[in-house]
Amino acid sequence: MPIYEFAREEIRPLAKTTFGQVQLQERRDLQRLLRANIAVVAPDTLVIAEEFGDWDESRRRIDLLGIDRDANLVVIELKRTEDGGHMELQAIRYAAMVSTMTFDQAADVFARYLAQIGRTDTDARAELLDFLGWDEPDEDAFAQDVRIVLASAEFSRELTTSVLWLIERGIDIRCVRLQPYGLDGRILVDVQQIIPLPEAAEYQVRVTEKKRKEREARTDTRDRTSYDVTLGGRQLKGLPKRHAIYQVFRHLVERGIPPEEVAKHCGPRANRALVSVAGEVNADDFFRLAKAAREKEGRGFDPRRYFCSEDELIRSGGRTYAFLNQWGGSDWMQAMVNLRDTFPHMGIDFAPCE
Repeated sequence: MPIYEFAREEIRPLAKTTFGQVQLQERRDLQRLLRANIAVVAPDTLVIAEEFGDWDESRRRIDLLGIDRDANLVVIELKRTEDGGHMELQAIRYAAMVSTMTFDQAADVFARYLAQIGRTDTDARAELLDFLGWDEPDEDAFAQDVRIVLASAEFSRELTTSVLWLIERGIDIRCVRLQPYGLDGRILVDVQQIIPLPEAAEYQVRVTEKKRKEREARTDTRDRTSYDVTLGGRQLKGLPKRHAIYQVFRHLVERGIPPEEVAKHCGPRANRALVSVAGEVNADDFFRLAKAAREKEGRGFDPRRYFCSEDELIRSGGRTYAFLNQWGGSDWMQAMVNLRDTFPHMGIDFAPCE
């Protein structure tokens, strides 16, 4: 659909053009401008590298590499062509290559990038921690996923078909169309996320998560330690770690301890253990309100990381709370011990299943 100009006497369509026709180069112009204004194609993202290619035996380069508020890496690929080329295939390779990056490696990469753009007086590590809202690095939570953003003047049917299939398989990938127009010697650009459509994003997240859980149930053969948990004389047997700590959290809140008081004893993950909204709301309203609240803070909300189904939400003191479900390793054990020892009168105990 064209963009129209409302002139004094008429409504007239703007003339479409191409980046090639207006002599905008892919790297010299498009990449440079988006690097400094990344929110145009990837909101809530911090660029940590440009032309990133720290791989062994490879000359491939990621146009822009970023990190989002949830500590996911973001691979951003740009094309000024009219069909997007094969950028989705490139981006998948790049996502796989960076998927093992640690926080310390990201901080080093970011430091080199800041020096490259002339910000040598900026402490890369401190700025990265501040962006993530962390007091200290959390390697268990860093780069749990890699998101992909493809930005191009247009996308071929072959490319969009591939992207839709990848989304169904649980890959967080999106297409952002950049359509240039000419107006009195100026260049205007219509920026539209076309896959997934923004108004369908919530629905697609839920469908994708359902399919992911179904696949995991069929194929996951990893050995996972389960725990028997005692809560005030009540025994819950064979709980996965994340369900064990959720039940401990719920037990404490139901016995009158404010959720925020419980959360602050959850060790290294205390600062992100809870998401809450005002009012005692249902799951749909919770998702909508939590997403809006996080956006105002310049952060994103991924419901897959929290217990936020209708029967998992916790309502207390006129608010509705969702508890983090990303637990494992030493952080989980530290949180469980903290909660047990901080509230000894609540009868909390736990042990591995025999």
